[in-house]
Order: sequence, then C-alpha cells, then structure tokens
Amino acid sequence: MTATVHLLKLSVGTEDIPDLADWQATRRAQTEDGLPRHVTRMWPKREAEILNGGSIYWVIKGVILCRQPVLRLDEYLGADGIRRCAIVCKPGLIRVEATPKRAFQGWRYLPVADAPRDLPAGRQNEDPLPPELSQALAAIGVR
Repeated sequence: MTATVHLLKLSVGTEDIPDLADWQATRRAQTEDGLPRHVTRMWPKREAEILNGGSIYWVIKGVILCRQPVLRLDEYLGADGIRRCAIVCKPGLIRVEATPKRAFQGWRYLPVADAPRDLPAGRQNEDPLPPELSQALAAIGVR
C-alpha cells in the first residue's frame, strides 16, 4: 500500500488567504479545464505518495494557513521549452491551524504526522486573522 505525503509551498507575494484565492481565480493560474495549478521547476519524486491523498499546504507570510488536495501532476512546457510540473489542485482553500514556518525555496515534502490540522467546519468561513497576528499566536501555541 502506498503511503501519503503532502507538499509544503510558500505562496510568494500573497498577503492572505483571500489574496491566494484571487490569484487562483485568474486564467493564468488555471489548467485548461479550469482547475487551480501551481507550476514548479522540479517534478516530485514521491508522486505516488502525493497522489494518494496528499495536499499542498500554503505558507503565507511565514505561517501555514491553508491547504488544497492535489488532484494530479501535469507536464507543463514553458515558452522556453523547459519541462516543468503543474501541481493541479482541487478548487477551494481549506483553512488549517496557523503554524509558523521559516522561509525556504521551492517546495518541501510534509509528512502526514507533521501537517497542521484542518480548522473545524464551523470555523472555515470565519474571517482569517491578519498573518502577523496568526504568526504571533502560533508562536505562543495558540491556534
């Protein structure tokens, strides 16, 4: 049986969760079938584990704030002819417990045991806290 692993990715230039949602609603950030995607230079070696229920966890301003289930990995050829990986996700962002995360480049694997828990269903539609406040609260253990 194949294990599951998640991806961890910085959402560079994103101010908050609604900002990420707005970006994903643009045609540039979507596949031909209208699904949100993130294009990355490297193809994950652990593809089978990601496609076995994995999500991409988004780090916004130093805090993991939300995730999206990964549906598939598509080949993407840039205008420069270089093969890249498009991580195609289920539409919609699932909020998770705010968890601080230091900056890093590219993406990282995130073991299931280390992934932040989803916020309860009753809290999914709450207005998110400003990233700085989420980071400060997470740093002292308040989620």
